[in-house]
Amino acid sequence: MSTGSIDTIPDSASMHEPANKNTPPHTLSRALNKPASMALSHAARLWFSVAIIGQLLFVYYILGFYVASALRGDLAAWSKVLPHGYIKGDNIGNAAIITHIFLAACITLAGILQLIPQLRTRAPVFHRWNGRIYLGSLVIAAGSGLYMVWLRDGVGDFVQHLGVSLNAVLILFCAAMALRHALARQFALHRRWALRLFLLANGVWFFRIGLMFWIAVNQGPAGFNPKTFEGPFLSFLSFANSLIPLLVLELYLRTQDSKSTLARYSMAGGLLVLSVASGIGIAVAFMGMWRPHL
Repeated sequence: MSTGSIDTIPDSASMHEPANKNTPPHTLSRALNKPASMALSHAARLWFSVAIIGQLLFVYYILGFYVASALRGDLAAWSKVLPHGYIKGDNIGNAAIITHIFLAACITLAGILQLIPQLRTRAPVFHRWNGRIYLGSLVIAAGSGLYMVWLRDGVGDFVQHLGVSLNAVLILFCAAMALRHALARQFALHRRWALRLFLLANGVWFFRIGLMFWIAVNQGPAGFNPKTFEGPFLSFLSFANSLIPLLVLELYLRTQDSKSTLARYSMAGGLLVLSVASGIGIAVAFMGMWRPHL
């Protein structure tokens, strides 16, 4: 969620006037809708704040384990946590995975910076150049991800590979649409496509916090084999990590455009639930998956 897209709250002096029997119907409707708009805005900001914390912890893990191991010349350590992470003699495959992992940290940080409205307003040149780096990195990462999945015996089964491929294809499509609307100076449409791209770019992150939330709720692995990393839940999650965030975003955008007070309160409540679930997934992922390797 972009703070740039959640700041559009109707402003009107009439919203602050007490409603009475003489109040025109349209003024009464707007007065009742302002608290709902504020609730939706605050709920979106809460989710975005939780997501930023989780993504920064993910970057900390990437830098603290993968990058630190590489700087020590110990790329073999990657195979302890990543199946087929480093294979001696596989120069192309190793180059693909090194590129993919290093770009993951760059993409995560650049994506966060792109969604900060103060940077867009006060440093437009930085926003444009950061956006170019972001888009370029995503294209390369999507390509290297497809290579690892299909040509390097990626982890998971065929269905999971399809889910990963769908994420990569959607990233390339949304990147093209975001760039197209930016060049056409259609900034409202550009921001919507940039939001979709931001969520898809964090598909790996969504997969991990979703998995750890599921494990926490079930008090252990459920619906998949932790040794083979295959099973119906992982097949579902390989698609859900892209499609569910997109669905939530579309509902949010439609609700933001709607005049329905009930819809805004309902969406705000849904975002609060998602913030709590995301927070649990982030905490469990950091304590159980990332921190032990730092």
